Amino acid sequence: MNLDFSPEENAFRQQVRAFIKDNYPPELRAAQDSGEPLTRELYLAWHKVLAKKGWVAPSWPKEFGGTDWTPTQKYIWSEESAAAETLPPLPFGVNMLAPVVYTFGTEEQKAKFLPGIYNGEVWWCQGYSEPGAGSDLASLKTKAERVTADDGKEYYIVNGQKTWTTLGQFADWGFFLVRTDPDAKPQAGISFLLIDMKSPGVSVRPIITLEGGHEVNDVFLDNVKVPVENRIFHENQGWTCAKALLAHERSGIAGVARSKRNLEKLRQIATTERSDAGGSLLSDAFFRRKVAELEIDLTALEFTELRTLAGESSGKGPGPESSILKIKGTEIQQRLQELALEAVGHYGAPFLRDLGHNAGVGPDYAEGLAGDMFNGRKTSIYGGSNEIQRNIIAKMVLGL
Repeated sequence: MNLDFSPEENAFRQQVRAFIKDNYPPELRAAQDSGEPLTRELYLAWHKVLAKKGWVAPSWPKEFGGTDWTPTQKYIWSEESAAAETLPPLPFGVNMLAPVVYTFGTEEQKAKFLPGIYNGEVWWCQGYSEPGAGSDLASLKTKAERVTADDGKEYYIVNGQKTWTTLGQFADWGFFLVRTDPDAKPQAGISFLLIDMKSPGVSVRPIITLEGGHEVNDVFLDNVKVPVENRIFHENQGWTCAKALLAHERSGIAGVARSKRNLEKLRQIATTERSDAGGSLLSDAFFRRKVAELEIDLTALEFTELRTLAGESSGKGPGPESSILKIKGTEIQQRLQELALEAVGHYGAPFLRDLGHNAGVGPDYAEGLAGDMFNGRKTSIYGGSNEIQRNIIAKMVLGL
Protein backbone atom coordinates (compact mmCIF):
# COMPACT_ATOMS: atom_id res chain seq x y z
CA MET A 1 0.00 0.00 0.00
CA ASN A 2 1.38 3.39 -1.00
CA LEU A 3 0.72 6.28 1.36
CA ASP A 4 1.57 9.94 0.96
CA PHE A 5 3.78 11.19 3.77
CA SER A 6 4.53 14.79 4.71
CA PRO A 7 8.13 16.10 4.69
CA GLU A 8 8.09 15.91 8.49
CA GLU A 9 6.97 12.27 8.39
CA ASN A 10 9.62 11.38 5.82
CA ALA A 11 12.21 13.05 8.04
CA PHE A 12 10.97 10.96 10.97
CA ARG A 13 11.34 7.80 8.84
CA GLN A 14 14.95 8.70 8.09
CA GLN A 15 15.57 9.34 11.78
CA VAL A 16 14.13 5.95 12.71
CA ARG A 17 16.08 4.17 9.99
CA ALA A 18 19.36 5.78 11.03
CA PHE A 19 18.77 5.07 14.71
CA ILE A 20 18.14 1.37 14.08
CA LYS A 21 21.18 1.13 11.80
CA ASP A 22 23.48 2.81 14.32
CA ASN A 23 22.17 1.30 17.55
CA TYR A 24 20.83 -2.22 16.96
CA PRO A 25 23.03 -4.53 19.09
CA PRO A 26 25.45 -6.39 16.80
CA GLU A 27 25.58 -9.39 19.11
CA LEU A 28 21.79 -9.71 18.85
CA ARG A 29 21.97 -9.44 15.05
CA ALA A 30 24.62 -12.16 14.95
CA ALA A 31 22.51 -14.47 17.12
CA GLN A 32 19.45 -13.88 14.94
CA ASP A 33 21.43 -14.61 11.78
CA SER A 34 22.87 -17.81 13.23
CA GLY A 35 19.48 -19.08 14.36
CA GLU A 36 20.82 -19.98 17.80
CA PRO A 37 18.50 -19.80 20.85
CA LEU A 38 18.62 -16.36 22.44
CA THR A 39 19.81 -15.78 25.98
CA ARG A 40 17.91 -13.63 28.44
CA GLU A 41 20.45 -10.84 27.93
CA LEU A 42 20.02 -10.88 24.14
CA TYR A 43 16.22 -10.85 24.40
CA LEU A 44 16.47 -7.65 26.43
CA ALA A 45 19.34 -5.96 24.59
CA TRP A 46 17.27 -3.96 22.08
CA HIS A 47 14.57 -3.27 24.67
CA LYS A 48 17.13 -1.51 26.86
CA VAL A 49 18.47 0.55 23.95
CA LEU A 50 14.94 1.68 23.12
CA ALA A 51 14.17 2.46 26.76
CA LYS A 52 17.21 4.70 26.98
CA LYS A 53 16.07 6.46 23.79
CA GLY A 54 12.50 6.79 25.10
CA TRP A 55 11.02 4.71 22.28
CA VAL A 56 10.24 1.39 23.96
CA ALA A 57 6.54 2.03 24.61
CA PRO A 58 5.01 4.13 21.79
CA SER A 59 1.44 3.32 22.82
CA TRP A 60 1.76 4.27 26.50
CA PRO A 61 0.31 7.58 27.66
CA LYS A 62 2.92 10.34 27.62
CA GLU A 63 2.76 10.72 31.41
CA PHE A 64 4.08 7.18 31.88
CA GLY A 65 6.82 7.34 29.23
CA GLY A 66 4.96 7.04 25.93
CA THR A 67 6.30 8.73 22.81
CA ASP A 68 3.16 10.73 21.99
CA TRP A 69 3.64 9.73 18.35
CA THR A 70 0.91 10.20 15.78
CA PRO A 71 -0.71 7.11 14.20
CA THR A 72 1.44 7.71 11.12
CA GLN A 73 4.63 7.80 13.18
CA LYS A 74 3.65 4.52 14.86
CA TYR A 75 3.00 3.08 11.42
CA ILE A 76 6.43 4.24 10.20
CA TRP A 77 8.10 2.82 13.32
CA SER A 78 6.52 -0.61 12.80
CA GLU A 79 7.44 -0.59 9.10
CA GLU A 80 11.06 0.33 9.65
CA SER A 81 11.45 -2.10 12.56
CA ALA A 82 10.09 -4.92 10.40
CA ALA A 83 12.22 -3.95 7.41
CA ALA A 84 15.33 -4.06 9.62
CA GLU A 85 14.14 -7.35 11.16
CA THR A 86 14.62 -6.09 14.68
CA LEU A 87 13.57 -8.21 17.64
CA PRO A 88 10.48 -6.50 19.12
CA PRO A 89 10.52 -5.74 22.84
CA LEU A 90 8.89 -8.59 24.73
CA PRO A 91 5.15 -7.92 24.75
CA PHE A 92 4.27 -9.34 28.16
CA GLY A 93 5.30 -6.29 30.16
CA VAL A 94 5.22 -3.39 27.71
CA ASN A 95 2.16 -4.22 25.61
CA MET A 96 0.07 -6.46 27.87
CA LEU A 97 0.57 -5.87 31.58
CA ALA A 98 1.46 -2.16 31.53
CA PRO A 99 -1.92 -0.99 30.12
CA VAL A 100 -3.64 -2.96 32.89
CA VAL A 101 -1.42 -1.40 35.57
CA TYR A 102 -1.78 2.21 34.40
CA THR A 103 -5.53 1.77 33.78
CA PHE A 104 -6.63 -0.25 36.81
CA GLY A 105 -3.71 -0.10 39.26
CA THR A 106 -3.26 2.11 42.30
CA GLU A 107 -0.74 4.94 42.32
CA GLU A 108 1.54 2.78 44.45
CA GLN A 109 1.32 -0.09 41.95
CA LYS A 110 2.08 2.20 39.02
CA ALA A 111 5.14 3.56 40.82
CA LYS A 112 6.31 0.09 41.78
CA PHE A 113 5.84 -1.84 38.54
CA LEU A 114 5.87 0.50 35.53
CA PRO A 115 9.55 1.61 35.73
CA GLY A 116 10.82 -1.99 35.73
CA ILE A 117 8.60 -2.85 32.78
CA TYR A 118 9.76 0.20 30.83
CA ASN A 119 13.48 -0.21 31.47
CA GLY A 120 13.53 -3.97 30.86
CA GLU A 121 14.73 -4.63 34.39
CA VAL A 122 11.87 -7.03 35.17
CA TRP A 123 10.88 -9.89 32.86
CA TRP A 124 7.18 -10.72 33.00
CA CYS A 125 5.31 -13.86 31.97
CA GLN A 126 1.60 -14.55 31.54
CA GLY A 127 -0.30 -17.04 33.70
CA TYR A 128 -3.67 -17.40 31.98
CA SER A 129 -4.16 -20.78 30.28
CA GLU A 130 -4.48 -24.02 32.22
CA PRO A 131 -4.62 -27.67 31.09
CA GLY A 132 -8.43 -27.51 31.31
CA ALA A 133 -8.91 -23.82 30.56
CA GLY A 134 -7.55 -22.63 27.26
CA SER A 135 -10.11 -21.09 24.93
CA ASP A 136 -12.64 -21.40 27.76
CA LEU A 137 -10.44 -19.32 30.03
CA ALA A 138 -13.21 -18.50 32.52
CA SER A 139 -13.25 -22.16 33.59
CA LEU A 140 -9.81 -21.83 35.20
CA LYS A 141 -9.25 -23.75 38.44
CA THR A 142 -6.16 -22.13 39.99
CA LYS A 143 -7.37 -21.10 43.44
CA ALA A 144 -6.36 -18.20 45.66
CA GLU A 145 -7.56 -18.26 49.26
CA ARG A 146 -7.32 -15.05 51.30
CA VAL A 147 -5.75 -15.37 54.75
CA THR A 148 -4.48 -13.10 57.54
CA ALA A 149 -0.96 -13.83 58.77
CA ASP A 150 0.28 -13.55 62.34
CA ASP A 151 1.72 -10.12 61.55
CA GLY A 152 -1.77 -8.90 60.62
CA LYS A 153 -0.98 -8.65 56.88
CA GLU A 154 -3.33 -10.24 54.37
CA TYR A 155 -2.15 -12.69 51.73
CA TYR A 156 -3.51 -15.01 49.08
CA ILE A 157 -2.44 -18.64 49.18
CA VAL A 158 -2.36 -19.77 45.55
CA ASN A 159 -2.55 -23.35 44.30
CA GLY A 160 -2.86 -24.58 40.73
CA GLN A 161 -1.19 -25.03 37.38
CA LYS A 162 -0.71 -22.79 34.35
CA THR A 163 0.46 -23.96 30.93
CA TRP A 164 1.88 -22.59 27.67
CA THR A 165 3.67 -19.93 29.72
CA THR A 166 5.88 -18.34 27.09
CA LEU A 167 9.52 -17.81 28.16
CA GLY A 168 8.53 -18.38 31.75
CA GLN A 169 11.97 -19.89 32.34
CA PHE A 170 13.40 -16.35 32.25
CA ALA A 171 10.63 -14.55 34.14
CA ASP A 172 11.13 -12.53 37.31
CA TRP A 173 7.42 -11.89 37.82
CA GLY A 174 4.17 -13.14 36.32
CA PHE A 175 0.61 -11.86 36.04
CA PHE A 176 -1.91 -14.57 36.89
CA LEU A 177 -5.63 -15.10 36.76
CA VAL A 178 -6.82 -16.96 39.86
CA ARG A 179 -10.20 -17.98 41.26
CA THR A 180 -10.96 -16.16 44.51
CA ASP A 181 -14.68 -17.02 44.72
CA PRO A 182 -15.38 -20.64 43.74
CA ASP A 183 -19.14 -20.17 44.20
CA ALA A 184 -19.56 -17.20 41.86
CA LYS A 185 -20.34 -17.36 38.16
CA PRO A 186 -17.15 -18.20 36.22
CA GLN A 187 -16.16 -14.67 35.17
CA ALA A 188 -17.33 -13.10 38.43
CA GLY A 189 -15.03 -15.01 40.78
CA ILE A 190 -11.62 -14.29 39.20
CA SER A 191 -8.89 -11.95 40.44
CA PHE A 192 -5.75 -10.60 38.75
CA LEU A 193 -2.57 -11.20 40.78
CA LEU A 194 1.07 -10.24 40.27
CA ILE A 195 3.34 -13.01 41.55
CA ASP A 196 7.09 -12.99 42.15
CA MET A 197 8.35 -16.06 40.27
CA LYS A 198 11.03 -16.55 42.94
CA SER A 199 8.37 -17.10 45.59
CA PRO A 200 8.53 -20.44 47.45
CA GLY A 201 6.16 -22.90 45.80
CA VAL A 202 6.56 -21.62 42.21
CA SER A 203 8.14 -24.15 39.84
CA VAL A 204 8.61 -24.01 36.07
CA ARG A 205 8.77 -27.11 33.86
CA PRO A 206 9.77 -26.86 30.17
CA ILE A 207 7.53 -27.93 27.30
CA ILE A 208 9.57 -28.77 24.18
CA THR A 209 7.61 -27.81 21.08
CA LEU A 210 7.39 -29.59 17.74
CA GLU A 211 10.30 -27.73 16.17
CA GLY A 212 12.48 -28.53 19.19
CA GLY A 213 12.42 -25.20 20.97
CA HIS A 214 12.02 -24.43 24.67
CA GLU A 215 9.66 -21.51 24.33
CA VAL A 216 6.75 -22.50 26.57
CA ASN A 217 6.40 -24.02 30.03
CA ASP A 218 4.14 -25.45 32.68
CA VAL A 219 4.05 -23.37 35.87
CA PHE A 220 3.03 -25.01 39.13
CA LEU A 221 1.85 -22.99 42.14
CA ASP A 222 2.01 -24.88 45.43
CA ASN A 223 0.82 -22.84 48.44
CA VAL A 224 2.38 -19.68 47.02
CA LYS A 225 2.03 -16.72 49.37
CA VAL A 226 1.08 -13.49 47.55
CA PRO A 227 0.51 -10.16 49.34
CA VAL A 228 -2.98 -8.76 48.77
CA GLU A 229 -1.43 -5.48 47.61
CA ASN A 230 -0.22 -7.39 44.54
CA ARG A 231 -3.80 -7.71 43.30
CA ILE A 232 -4.70 -5.35 40.47
CA PHE A 233 -8.22 -3.90 40.64
CA HIS A 234 -10.95 -5.31 42.88
CA GLU A 235 -11.17 -8.84 44.21
CA ASN A 236 -13.34 -11.06 42.00
CA GLN A 237 -13.28 -8.45 39.22
CA GLY A 238 -10.09 -9.56 37.53
CA TRP A 239 -11.99 -10.58 34.42
CA THR A 240 -12.25 -6.87 33.58
CA CYS A 241 -8.43 -6.66 33.60
CA ALA A 242 -8.14 -9.93 31.70
CA LYS A 243 -10.33 -8.73 28.84
CA ALA A 244 -8.48 -5.42 28.56
CA LEU A 245 -5.13 -7.18 28.48
CA LEU A 246 -6.27 -9.67 25.83
CA ALA A 247 -7.52 -6.85 23.60
CA HIS A 248 -4.05 -5.26 23.66
CA GLU A 249 -2.41 -8.67 23.11
CA ARG A 250 -4.60 -9.47 20.10
CA SER A 251 -3.87 -6.14 18.44
CA GLY A 252 -0.16 -6.88 18.66
CA ILE A 253 -0.49 -10.43 17.35
CA ALA A 254 -1.62 -9.18 13.92
CA GLY A 255 1.99 -8.39 12.96
CA VAL A 256 1.09 -6.53 9.75
CA ALA A 257 4.46 -4.85 9.18
CA ARG A 258 6.39 -8.07 9.68
CA SER A 259 4.03 -9.96 7.39
CA LYS A 260 4.74 -7.31 4.72
CA ARG A 261 8.45 -7.99 5.16
CA ASN A 262 7.87 -11.75 4.92
CA LEU A 263 5.80 -11.24 1.78
CA GLU A 264 8.82 -9.49 0.22
CA LYS A 265 10.99 -12.46 1.21
CA LEU A 266 8.46 -14.85 -0.33
CA ARG A 267 8.59 -12.90 -3.60
CA GLN A 268 12.39 -13.08 -3.59
CA ILE A 269 12.30 -16.85 -3.04
CA ALA A 270 9.68 -17.35 -5.74
CA THR A 271 11.74 -15.26 -8.16
CA THR A 272 14.77 -17.48 -7.52
CA GLU A 273 13.08 -20.90 -7.44
CA ARG A 274 12.12 -22.49 -10.75
CA SER A 275 8.70 -23.78 -11.76
CA ASP A 276 8.05 -27.06 -13.60
CA ALA A 277 7.69 -25.04 -16.80
CA GLY A 278 11.25 -23.77 -16.45
CA GLY A 279 10.60 -20.14 -15.57
CA SER A 280 10.65 -18.59 -12.12
CA LEU A 281 8.10 -19.86 -9.65
CA LEU A 282 6.61 -16.37 -9.51
CA SER A 283 5.91 -16.59 -13.25
CA ASP A 284 3.70 -19.62 -12.60
CA ALA A 285 0.10 -18.37 -12.80
CA PHE A 286 -1.17 -20.67 -10.04
CA PHE A 287 1.53 -19.71 -7.53
CA ARG A 288 1.40 -16.04 -8.52
CA ARG A 289 -2.32 -16.02 -7.81
CA LYS A 290 -1.72 -17.31 -4.27
CA VAL A 291 0.79 -14.53 -3.67
CA ALA A 292 -1.57 -11.89 -5.09
CA GLU A 293 -4.47 -13.07 -2.90
CA LEU A 294 -2.20 -12.85 0.14
CA GLU A 295 -1.13 -9.33 -0.75
CA ILE A 296 -4.75 -8.21 -1.17
CA ASP A 297 -5.73 -9.63 2.21
CA LEU A 298 -2.67 -8.11 3.87
CA THR A 299 -3.46 -4.66 2.42
CA ALA A 300 -7.03 -4.86 3.73
CA LEU A 301 -5.70 -5.85 7.16
CA GLU A 302 -3.27 -2.94 7.09
CA PHE A 303 -6.11 -0.46 6.62
CA THR A 304 -7.90 -2.02 9.60
CA GLU A 305 -4.76 -1.71 11.72
CA LEU A 306 -4.38 1.95 10.75
CA ARG A 307 -7.97 2.65 11.78
CA THR A 308 -7.30 0.92 15.11
CA LEU A 309 -4.13 2.96 15.66
CA ALA A 310 -6.03 6.16 14.93
CA GLY A 311 -8.72 5.19 17.42
CA GLU A 312 -6.19 4.42 20.14
CA SER A 313 -4.45 7.74 19.57
CA SER A 314 -7.75 9.54 20.16
CA GLY A 315 -8.20 7.74 23.48
CA LYS A 316 -10.31 4.83 22.30
CA GLY A 317 -9.20 1.46 23.63
CA PRO A 318 -9.01 -1.65 21.46
CA GLY A 319 -12.49 -3.00 20.66
CA PRO A 320 -13.73 -5.77 18.39
CA GLU A 321 -11.18 -4.59 15.82
CA SER A 322 -8.53 -6.39 17.87
CA SER A 323 -10.34 -9.69 17.25
CA ILE A 324 -10.48 -8.99 13.51
CA LEU A 325 -6.79 -8.12 13.48
CA LYS A 326 -5.97 -11.27 15.40
CA ILE A 327 -7.93 -13.60 13.11
CA LYS A 328 -6.78 -12.22 9.80
CA GLY A 329 -3.26 -11.44 10.97
CA THR A 330 -2.56 -14.97 12.17
CA GLU A 331 -4.19 -16.57 9.13
CA ILE A 332 -1.98 -14.47 6.85
CA GLN A 333 1.13 -15.36 8.87
CA GLN A 334 0.36 -19.05 8.51
CA ARG A 335 -0.35 -18.76 4.79
CA LEU A 336 2.97 -16.96 4.31
CA GLN A 337 4.81 -19.74 6.14
CA GLU A 338 3.06 -22.42 4.14
CA LEU A 339 3.74 -20.71 0.80
CA ALA A 340 7.41 -20.16 1.65
CA LEU A 341 7.76 -23.85 2.45
CA GLU A 342 5.92 -24.75 -0.74
CA ALA A 343 8.22 -22.48 -2.72
CA VAL A 344 11.44 -24.17 -1.60
CA GLY A 345 9.97 -27.63 -2.16
CA HIS A 346 12.16 -30.52 -1.07
CA TYR A 347 14.75 -28.14 0.42
CA GLY A 348 12.26 -27.48 3.19
CA ALA A 349 11.98 -31.15 4.10
CA PRO A 350 15.25 -31.96 5.92
CA PHE A 351 14.31 -30.30 9.18
CA LEU A 352 16.30 -31.90 12.01
CA ARG A 353 15.15 -31.09 15.52
CA ASP A 354 18.58 -31.46 17.11
CA LEU A 355 20.19 -29.14 14.59
CA GLY A 356 17.37 -26.61 14.43
CA HIS A 357 18.08 -25.81 10.79
CA ASN A 358 18.36 -27.61 7.48
CA ALA A 359 21.96 -28.54 8.24
CA GLY A 360 23.23 -26.73 5.15
CA VAL A 361 20.98 -28.65 2.75
CA GLY A 362 19.77 -26.34 0.02
CA PRO A 363 19.91 -22.55 -0.22
CA ASP A 364 20.25 -20.35 2.85
CA TYR A 365 16.75 -18.97 2.49
CA ALA A 366 15.31 -22.48 2.97
CA GLU A 367 16.90 -22.89 6.39
CA GLY A 368 14.48 -22.74 9.28
CA LEU A 369 11.33 -22.52 7.13
CA ALA A 370 10.03 -25.87 8.32
CA GLY A 371 10.58 -24.92 11.95
CA ASP A 372 8.86 -21.58 11.38
CA MET A 373 5.88 -23.33 9.83
CA PHE A 374 5.61 -25.84 12.69
CA ASN A 375 5.90 -23.14 15.34
CA GLY A 376 3.47 -20.86 13.53
CA ARG A 377 0.56 -23.26 14.04
CA LYS A 378 0.16 -21.76 17.51
CA THR A 379 -0.66 -18.23 16.37
CA SER A 380 -4.30 -19.00 15.61
CA ILE A 381 -4.67 -20.50 19.10
CA TYR A 382 -2.90 -18.23 21.58
CA GLY A 383 -4.37 -14.91 22.67
CA GLY A 384 -7.80 -16.54 22.41
CA SER A 385 -8.34 -19.01 19.58
CA ASN A 386 -9.65 -17.67 16.28
CA GLU A 387 -12.90 -19.54 16.82
CA ILE A 388 -13.40 -17.63 20.07
CA GLN A 389 -12.58 -14.36 18.27
CA ARG A 390 -15.35 -15.04 15.76
CA ASN A 391 -17.77 -15.49 18.65
CA ILE A 392 -16.64 -12.13 20.09
CA ILE A 393 -17.18 -10.40 16.74
CA ALA A 394 -20.60 -12.02 16.35
CA LYS A 395 -21.63 -10.68 19.76
CA MET A 396 -20.01 -7.22 19.74
CA VAL A 397 -20.44 -6.29 16.09
CA LEU A 398 -23.40 -8.29 14.84
CA GLY A 399 -25.32 -8.41 18.14
CA LEU A 400 -25.86 -12.18 17.90
